[in-house]
Amino acid sequence: MTVISSVKNLEALSLTVVAEFDAGVERVWQIWEDPRQLERWWGPPTWPATFEKHEFVPGGEASYYMTGPEGEKARGWWRFVTIDAPHRLEFDDGFADDNGDPVADMGTIHGVVTLEPIGGRTRMTILSTFEAEEQMEQIVAMGMEEGMKGALGQVDAILAESVNA
Repeated sequence: MTVISSVKNLEALSLTVVAEFDAGVERVWQIWEDPRQLERWWGPPTWPATFEKHEFVPGGEASYYMTGPEGEKARGWWRFVTIDAPHRLEFDDGFADDNGDPVADMGTIHGVVTLEPIGGRTRMTILSTFEAEEQMEQIVAMGMEEGMKGALGQVDAILAESVNA
């Protein structure tokens, strides 16, 4: 399985998910950088993502929606803070309303993605930090941890396709 660990730390208000992939760091970086690849894995398998905006530069924004099995849409936004290709990405992440505007009462999650080579493979660590214990509990209860594991489980197939392309 792709995900090798998942740790919730209520004291640090964080969720850390670590995954390993049979591809080099530069190749794994592309699944974040290219919105067409990103939307093939971001979100659980039953909630595929569509990125309407993906300004992959520091200060840039992304907006997306995930479509559920019954056609319902869940919207989100990112604001890219740091991009240090191909090893580190930091972004703020939140829920959005039907117009794509941030939903303030859901708070913001700060994400830090690090990619490190391990032999010919890549270890990806995604650290999500929450603003408050209540926010973390609410979002984890909504299925964030399971959703992230399911999403990352889709990456190997994308990486395998590209190697042969």
